[in-house]
Amino acid sequence: MRHDMVTFNAIDVETANADRASICQIGIVHVRDGVVVDRWQSLVDPEDWFDPWNVSIHGIDEKDVRNSPTLPDVRGELRRRLRGSVLVSHTSFDRVAFERAMSRYDLEQLQVTWLDSARIARRAWPERYGRRGYGLKNVAKDLGISFTHHDALEDARAAAELVLRACVVAETDIEYWLRRVTRPIFPSPSGAVLRRDGNVEGALFGETLVFTGALGVARREAADMAAAAGCNVAANVTQKTTLLVVGTQDKSRLNGYDKSSKHRKAESLIGKGADIQILSETDFSELVGAT
Repeated sequence: MRHDMVTFNAIDVETANADRASICQIGIVHVRDGVVVDRWQSLVDPEDWFDPWNVSIHGIDEKDVRNSPTLPDVRGELRRRLRGSVLVSHTSFDRVAFERAMSRYDLEQLQVTWLDSARIARRAWPERYGRRGYGLKNVAKDLGISFTHHDALEDARAAAELVLRACVVAETDIEYWLRRVTRPIFPSPSGAVLRRDGNVEGALFGETLVFTGALGVARREAADMAAAAGCNVAANVTQKTTLLVVGTQDKSRLNGYDKSSKHRKAESLIGKGADIQILSETDFSELVGAT
């Protein structure tokens, strides 16, 4: 491996609520020639409400961000640090968060090449993470990477170290992983790929998605969109679930709760360490549209 080729940035965000545009913390790690050379973090005022559930995960609330900059305030710093670089994040969460937040403020999108470290982990260690278990906490634990989960800077550092380990294992560089993540995890000798309900050529292949609530489009149409993007669409939230899309809830059917049973089960599993992303329908549309 040429260490001088292992140069990239890694990023992570925390959000105030289920809307990914509600970024309340950003952490960035800069890797040059295979070494972490700089770090930057900032709390961000999302100018939005804080869901107590999110607060229970990352510990950031309204008081913490009261005197913090907004996203437009830190846009120049982000541009200076990231523009033109390969930017690593673990899963698509952070990429979609920035796309949504930049659109909210009518700001130019980050001019970077995104690289998903979860997709790297699934290909570097397919026997362990090819189908499941590729959440950052689990992979970091397996690789002996110590970090404080749900702190943006710590998560960014863990993602960066994961990529560096993958480069060592594969004896390769970042350019290789940019190509490799676009190909199937388990290619067969004949060139065929394993069959799934989701499109195996889709960027989200390997994700298991569940819908809850009423959507702006027919559920069948939304499921077709998800499958075309690579998702396996399931009826219920289980340990295999990685994405939950939350539509409009009919309060008369919630039995006194403010969230559906699927939503509550997903939050319960997340609290036990499951790596499930909860999306709004807008986030879902952005996610499948980007693929």
